[in-house]
Amino acid sequence: MLRLGVIIGVIALLGSALSGLAAYRVHDQELALDRIALARAIDVHASLVQDRLTERELLARVASGLFRAPSVIKANMLEPLRSSIYAFKTDFVVASWIARLRPDELTVAEAELRQAGFPNPTIRNFDDTPLGPNVDRPIDVLMDLEPRNSETSKLPGMALDRQPIVGPMLARAMAEGKPVASDPTPLLRPDGPVGIVLAAPVVPQGATAPAGFVTFSYEIGPLLLTNDDLSLFSVALKDPRNASDELVANDQGAVSSRTRGPDDPVPSSTRTVTFGNHDWSLVYYAKSNSVRRAQQTAAIVGVIGLALTGIICGLFGYVAYNNLRLSREIQVRIGFERRLTAVIDELNHRVKNILAVIQSIVTRTLRHGSDIDVARELLIGRIHAMSNVVTLLSESQWQGVQLRGLFEARAIPHAERIAVTGPDITVSARAAQSLSLLFFELASHSDEGLSLVGKHPHITAKWEVTGEEPNAVFHFRWEECNTSEATRRPDSDFGLILLDRVAPEALGGTSKRFFTEASYVYELTAPMHTVIDMTERDRTEQFSAPVHPPR
Repeated sequence: MLRLGVIIGVIALLGSALSGLAAYRVHDQELALDRIALARAIDVHASLVQDRLTERELLARVASGLFRAPSVIKANMLEPLRSSIYAFKTDFVVASWIARLRPDELTVAEAELRQAGFPNPTIRNFDDTPLGPNVDRPIDVLMDLEPRNSETSKLPGMALDRQPIVGPMLARAMAEGKPVASDPTPLLRPDGPVGIVLAAPVVPQGATAPAGFVTFSYEIGPLLLTNDDLSLFSVALKDPRNASDELVANDQGAVSSRTRGPDDPVPSSTRTVTFGNHDWSLVYYAKSNSVRRAQQTAAIVGVIGLALTGIICGLFGYVAYNNLRLSREIQVRIGFERRLTAVIDELNHRVKNILAVIQSIVTRTLRHGSDIDVARELLIGRIHAMSNVVTLLSESQWQGVQLRGLFEARAIPHAERIAVTGPDITVSARAAQSLSLLFFELASHSDEGLSLVGKHPHITAKWEVTGEEPNAVFHFRWEECNTSEATRRPDSDFGLILLDRVAPEALGGTSKRFFTEASYVYELTAPMHTVIDMTERDRTEQFSAPVHPPR
């Protein structure tokens, strides 16, 4: 035992050391894998965003290239472009034509807006205030837009060169001669969705200054902050107007601003994308704490290692104990196999007896010259009676059957008219088989004809035990009242043999049957020790008892 304890102690030390080493390696590997997976996912997202921005900037360039500056001011300048616009991307909020008008062109522009059916054709400031009489320079006026609906149709006629965000964007686009994106701004209305406006200048052939701008407005959420719910990170956009603010989108895509504080989580990474000659910084935050998860994984690995160490150490103790238990189980198995052999022999004996009884039932019932319909019913009933008693014996492990249980309606005809009286007696398996057939034969012949008073016969079945052990005697009496020899069907050959010879001999007793003035009587007398047969029950109890290992 001392040597075994030393071996177990050495194994425990080695297992603990290996478990700690494995936990340390797993911790480092989990951190590295999480960082690689997060960086790859961020690169993929930034690449997709950049592709999406490039496609929309290309749309603006193509639209401005296809656009022809008007020779006169018109309010439906986007009409030739509508099919081309929708052939590209249709996720813009508003596409518009902003014309750069001289002061002498404003009256013509108002007439065009009025003819186009816009509700407010007056040239006015972006906040719907009058423009004023002293306009001495060109202004940028919204002349057409897509789509046209009840909300957007109110916008044409606004001068946007003084709008705080769109005005500087248009000035920059005019100066640089290429598409320019605005800072984030509400679209359509002051409380509208936060978006970005991309303006592409339209320069007529042979001219040096733009005649106007084709603009596309996009929501920031779908454009820059779209992300999968199952991704490893959340994304935010740095506000170009304030470095400490970020724009984030909720689950419904609504964008809001938040101010970062010193206690807020540190960004995992930052990526820069380009759109409209403007750099946009995307800030990525990991959704899960990779350090904590690596620690948890390492802890799980360490616990598993220690558990395996405990299992291995326990196996040594178990092997020593198992050797002793194995020798016990071998002895128990030998005794079990001997008992199983005895049980099989007993079962074979019982099955042979049952088959012999069934063979006798079939032979006697289907004798030559018998009515086939009557014989079929009797055969089914007799076999049913045998089946019922076998079921009852199986439920009691062949240790006997309550005598009252043989009078159940599923095995005895007209059981509801039988008045059963007598003490509770558990009869043996052999006696139960004979009595079950006996009761069926008596009951099956009790209703062939009506009695002399026009009623079905009333049946009583009673038994009693007289005397003291070992000389106790079992008395059984069957009486069918209101029955005569003329109304009762004669017993069959098999029934007579069963009543007069088989049942009495099986119980070691005697029987007699006779008619009185108003009844049919069958009496059976047998020694009580054959009815109960304790030797048979003791043998069955031995077979069914569990085999206990020696102490």
